[in-house]
Amino acid sequence: MSPKIQSDSELFQIGFEKIDRDLSFLVECFKEVLVDIGEPGLARLVPAMGKPLSTRQKNDTEFSVGLGQVYSIFFQLLNMVEENTAAQIRRMRESSQGMSRERGLWGYHLQRLKAQGLAESQIASVLGKVRIEPVLTAHPTEAKRATVLDQHRSLYLLLVKRENQMWTPAEQEMIRKEIRVALERLWRTGEILLKKPDVASERRYAMHYLRNVFTSVLPFLDARLRIAWKENGFHPDLLSSPYAYPRLSFGTWIGGDRDGHPLVTSEVTGETLADLRHNAFQVIHRQLQGLSDRLTLSEQIQKRPLILTTSINRLVEELGERAYRLIRSTPEEPWKQFIYLMMEKLPVAGIPARSKPQSFYRSPSELVIDLHVLYNSLIEVGAVHIAEAEVMPVLRTLNVFGFHLARLDIRQNSRFHEQALTQLICSAGINGADFAKWPEERKLEFLNRELLSPRPFTVGDTPVGPEADEVIRTYRVLARHLQEFGPEGLGSLIVSMTRQLSDLLIVYVLARESGLMKKTAEGLVCLLPVVPLLETIEDLERGPELIRAFLEHPITRRSMEVMEGSDSPDSRIFNRSAPEEPEDFGDIGHQRVQQVMIGYSDSNKDSGLLASQWALHQAQLAITREARALGVRTRYFHGRGGTISRGAGPTHRFLEALPDETIHFDVRMTEQGEAIGQKYSNFITATYNLELLMAGVTGISLSHFKKRQPDHPLSPVLGRLAGVSKNAYKNLIACEGFIQFHSQATPIDVLEASRIGSRPTRRTGSRSLEDLRAIPWVFSWTQARYYLPGWYGVGSAFEYLAENDAATFDELVRALPDWPFLRYVLNNVETNLASADLEIMKTYASLVGERTLRHRVFALISDEFARTQKSLERLFGESLAHRRPRMNKTLHLRSDALNLLHHQQVGLLQKWRGLIAEGDEDSANFMLPQLLLSVNAIASGLRTTG
Repeated sequence: MSPKIQSDSELFQIGFEKIDRDLSFLVECFKEVLVDIGEPGLARLVPAMGKPLSTRQKNDTEFSVGLGQVYSIFFQLLNMVEENTAAQIRRMRESSQGMSRERGLWGYHLQRLKAQGLAESQIASVLGKVRIEPVLTAHPTEAKRATVLDQHRSLYLLLVKRENQMWTPAEQEMIRKEIRVALERLWRTGEILLKKPDVASERRYAMHYLRNVFTSVLPFLDARLRIAWKENGFHPDLLSSPYAYPRLSFGTWIGGDRDGHPLVTSEVTGETLADLRHNAFQVIHRQLQGLSDRLTLSEQIQKRPLILTTSINRLVEELGERAYRLIRSTPEEPWKQFIYLMMEKLPVAGIPARSKPQSFYRSPSELVIDLHVLYNSLIEVGAVHIAEAEVMPVLRTLNVFGFHLARLDIRQNSRFHEQALTQLICSAGINGADFAKWPEERKLEFLNRELLSPRPFTVGDTPVGPEADEVIRTYRVLARHLQEFGPEGLGSLIVSMTRQLSDLLIVYVLARESGLMKKTAEGLVCLLPVVPLLETIEDLERGPELIRAFLEHPITRRSMEVMEGSDSPDSRIFNRSAPEEPEDFGDIGHQRVQQVMIGYSDSNKDSGLLASQWALHQAQLAITREARALGVRTRYFHGRGGTISRGAGPTHRFLEALPDETIHFDVRMTEQGEAIGQKYSNFITATYNLELLMAGVTGISLSHFKKRQPDHPLSPVLGRLAGVSKNAYKNLIACEGFIQFHSQATPIDVLEASRIGSRPTRRTGSRSLEDLRAIPWVFSWTQARYYLPGWYGVGSAFEYLAENDAATFDELVRALPDWPFLRYVLNNVETNLASADLEIMKTYASLVGERTLRHRVFALISDEFARTQKSLERLFGESLAHRRPRMNKTLHLRSDALNLLHHQQVGLLQKWRGLIAEGDEDSANFMLPQLLLSVNAIASGLRTTG
């Protein structure tokens, strides 16, 4: 019996009812726990569904650690309920309306491509060439302890378990008891970080996702592609190879990102590379162990194939005496014998493979060969289904994770590199102490002359200066890894705050100093890709010229040729069996590639959301065209944060909004801090978010190739709007006293004292807006409910257009539904504006001591807030409640409890700052955990930090 077709409005109603029902259940469980442990007063303060807090509760309830924890846990329960409901509604929609109805997933994109006239063979020929790489970073945006996150995962799994309709009433009561125990455990664990995490703990956090979550999700991702493929009437044989699927891989910055992070040393980088390799072998060993448990085929029932016998004998000869014990343990199960021998050849302890070439697999390609033997031997005896179900997933895992699990990027600031080179120059007796002040032409002349020679500045390990010593030690760690294991596991050398060509050529000189350059007949070649990171508006505008000059440099050209057009050498191992792409889609797999990273945070911090997004959009178009003219394809690495002001937004909408020419089947993007937990903590949610990314990159790239879109005719108008918005934003942050207003009207001082990440909140410690990282900048405005970087200036821009060119404003209104970029940006502005609260802003503004300053700056903010609201209403033509009922619901569920927490936080800030002003540091330090818990509770309620 087919499921009843349900409309989206019906599904919304089902979802809202489910949220209310599930949250009420969890709240009752939580209250019971509090009563049982002797906290009936706190139990009465747990928000109840449909019952707003009374005026007395709001006025009489003082903030305490217990109250903060109650609210923080309540919001986490609400977040879990909403996440689970969203997953269940997606499943209902798919069951009722088919896979193509869920926007952004495989079914949706395959149906669209088919409607556009693309043949299944054309789509299949491209799939194996698509590259997607999420990169995990440890920016300080996760405010919760790792142990607390583990408790949240356990609770979520129990919530999902409760969905099953097969449980009897007695079994349901047992699940309810499990939930109560989990809630008590969470309560007794505590919520806040009392000690800043170190890099090792951040690495363990990321390793959980790499080793356990992503490896588990992978088979289901592939299965969903196969099912959607079949649903669209495509032939399943086209997906019969493990190499026919998108080339998913993972990267990480944890242990490699040293931009303003003194704790990321060369030793930490070495430990990280070893840890990634060790965990990769553990993953492969686990998968082979599972294979051995399931491939128990007996040679008494099917004859042992010759290819299997020959391969077993080969491995026995390589492994020697220790192999015979394994063979004797399973005398009649040759397939299991072969798997045991493969497991024995894994260097599980991370021993350098090349030190014993006959004992261990030296590269993933060698293990791939043996897995193909296993696969083909099963086919030979007719066990086709077993081969496909058991061996194919292991090949796919090896394809994705290799012997490295994730590639480690090394990021450092251009200023740090400049200081390192200055120290090297001086140590060599060259007059260059003022190198940083040289004009660019003189720098380039010096650097190009140096790069004609393989001679380093120094010999051995002679210390030359702190910056130079650290860079050289780090690069030598990379060089040793290259020598021992090859390029697997190594990403790129990323230069943050890249502003001119010399910033990139300096890295070539430092690479020469450290063994990362190779001498060839034509000249020096860099063994790892050097990647510019363009962050400010000005750098984005200079980007096209900079990239052209870098691509024309002889070392860059030679290095690309040596890497065979790929900045991911390890990925080439696995793509031999994929079919060639038709000429229609260009040379995807073999074209020279230059990776360019673009940052979403600093451009927004400097110029506001609209100007930032437009600058990023235009820079990508211009850079892509410059590179294409030189025969190079640009691979964009999107440095997105966890909030809209730092580049976040729905994945499918983000991909749709990218310029047509820039996505090209290949995307890298960061997954930062809290976003990792929100998107990947739970199996269903992780599968959904990775599918959005994989299907989106594939489907949108193919659509763009099928039908190239010219620049939008209203692009010049948007350029003018970006300029007006930028001026309004800059006028605000440059106005007299604004920094003082920010420091007093937001809890920025609490955030700087918090323990939510191992990195400092400022790059150098300078008390300036320029030195403040984008994360605490956004976090502080979010906590005070301003959300200012995500909307300020937009109202001025559209009001200017409406007043000066009403006809063009009306054209924009008509263009909005069909212009993905404009729709994406304005939807994000609307989200930020809806999450902001003018009354709460005013409450935080009351903390500003100077009355004249307070009124003057707040008037600027509130006037722009009203302008932006009015502009959005005119642009969209209908209310948020009608257009986005889910968001309206989630805001309503949180508003009452958040209002109380905000008012209490303002009171805590007044008292804490007063103690500091009086010099009573002991009392201020005693209060700090309360403030941190307040920050944590509000962040939980808003589902965002920075």
